[in-house]
Amino acid sequence: MSKIAGYVETYSALLNGIAEEADAITMRYFRSASLDVERKSDGTAVTPADRAVEEMARDKVAKSGLALDVLGEEMGGAAVKPASNADRSRMIIDPIDGTEEFSRGIPTFGTLLAIEENREIVAAMVSAPGLRSRWWAYRGEGAFRDGKKLHVSEVDRLSNAMVFTTGTGPSKNAADQAKIRRLLDASRSSRSFGGFWQHMLVAEGAVEAALDWTSKPWDLAPLGIIVEEAGGRSTNARGERTIYTGQLISTNGKIHDQVLELLE
Repeated sequence: MSKIAGYVETYSALLNGIAEEADAITMRYFRSASLDVERKSDGTAVTPADRAVEEMARDKVAKSGLALDVLGEEMGGAAVKPASNADRSRMIIDPIDGTEEFSRGIPTFGTLLAIEENREIVAAMVSAPGLRSRWWAYRGEGAFRDGKKLHVSEVDRLSNAMVFTTGTGPSKNAADQAKIRRLLDASRSSRSFGGFWQHMLVAEGAVEAALDWTSKPWDLAPLGIIVEEAGGRSTNARGERTIYTGQLISTNGKIHDQVLELLE
C-alpha cells in the first residue's frame, strides 16, 4: 500500500464520522432561540455547540485506535506550535469556524479537521451543513467538494482576479492594512468575507485569492491542503507553507507571486 493511499484508508472513516456527527450537533443548535453565547478572554464567541463538537471529536479520536494527539480551539491539548518529527501525529480541530456567524443565524460556519504528520498536513475535511457542503483532501489524491474533484481558476493576472479577505483583525495595524489595500486595489474586484469559505472558493475556482491575516492554527489547518490539491498555492505573506504564523494567503497559483509582491 502506498503512503498516499494509506492516508485515505487510515483517516477517512475518522474524519467522515466526526463530520457527520458535528453536522448533526451544530444544526440542532443553529438558529435556536435559546442558544447561549459567551465571550472568551480574547472577545471571540463560544457556544455549547462548539464545546459539544470538540468533546465528540476527541472521544472519537480516543476510540479510533489511532496514535493521534489532539489540538483544538476550545479544549487545548497539544502545543500550539509546529509539531516536531519526534511528536506523535495529531488531529487539529476547530469545532465551529465562524462561531460569530453561527450565533447570529448566518449559515457560513463549518467544522474544520486536519491531520498533521511530521509537520505536514496530510488529510483534511471542512464540513459546512448550513451551506450543505463538505470539502476534503488527502495529500496526493486531489481535492473534492461533495465528491466532485476541484480545480482552481486559470486567471493569470491580478488585474482580472477576485480577491477575498478577512482584513487585519482587531489590532488594526496600519502597515498591514496598507499592504492589503494595495492588493485589493490591484484586483478586478474584492470582497471582505473571511473564514474557511473564502479559501474553499479559491479551491473551487470561483475566486482567485483569499487572505487570512490574524488566525490560529485550527482556523487554517485544513485549508491549505485543499487549495494545493486543487492546483493552487497557500502560504504566509513570506511565501512559507505554514499554519503557525497567523497568515494564510491562498491563490490559484498563477497570481501567487503577484499577490505576495504587494504584501511585502
